[in-house]
Amino acid sequence: MEVFMGSIMTFAFPFAPSGWMQCNGQTLSINQYMALYSLLGVTYGGDGAQGFMLPNLQGRVPVNQGTGVNLTSRVIGTASGVEKVTVAIANMPSHVHQMSALTATTTINLASPAVAGASIAPTADNAFIGASTTGPTSANIFSPSVGTAPVVQKGVSTAISGSMQAVGGSLPLDSMNPFLVVNFSIALQGYFPQRD
Repeated sequence: MEVFMGSIMTFAFPFAPSGWMQCNGQTLSINQYMALYSLLGVTYGGDGAQGFMLPNLQGRVPVNQGTGVNLTSRVIGTASGVEKVTVAIANMPSHVHQMSALTATTTINLASPAVAGASIAPTADNAFIGASTTGPTSANIFSPSVGTAPVVQKGVSTAISGSMQAVGGSLPLDSMNPFLVVNFSIALQGYFPQRD
C-alpha cells in the first residue's frame, strides 16, 4: 500500500505495520528520518537540533486544524481538553435555595399615654387604657374615652437568624464522549507530498 509519508491511519490491530510507527509522541532522530522531519518539523515537539516528536494521540481524539463556524480556532500541533471537569459556582446557572429552620425574634415597643380621670371596670367594647386614681392596687385601669395624647408609634423590629449549608462533594464530572480505542499510526515512508 503506497501512502504519503506522514499520513496517519487507524488500524484495528494493536501494532504498527512495517514502515509505520504508532502515534505515541516518540522522539525520532532528525538524521535518521530527515524527510519526515522536513514535513513535521517540531510541530509536535522536539528540540529541532537532534530530534523531533511524532504526534501523541494516546487517549486523544484528532481534530482538524482551522476555525469552524462559531468554534474556537485550532492550530496544528496543539493539544487541549481534559477528561474530567469540576464545576465551580461561576459555572452554575442562577438559582435560589429555600431557607428552613429559621428562628425569629421580635421586639415590639408601644406607648399609650394614660387618660387622667376616673377609671372603670373592664367593658366589652370601647374601653381604653386609663390611669388609676386609687393607686396601684386598683384593678380599674380602663377609661370610657380616649386620651388626648396620640399613641407613640415605635414600630416592630424583627431579627431572623438561620443558616444555609453548602451541599455537594465537588467531585469532577466526566466530560468525555463515548469512544472506541483503535491504533493510530504514522507512515515513516511513502510518497513525499508536494504542495499544490
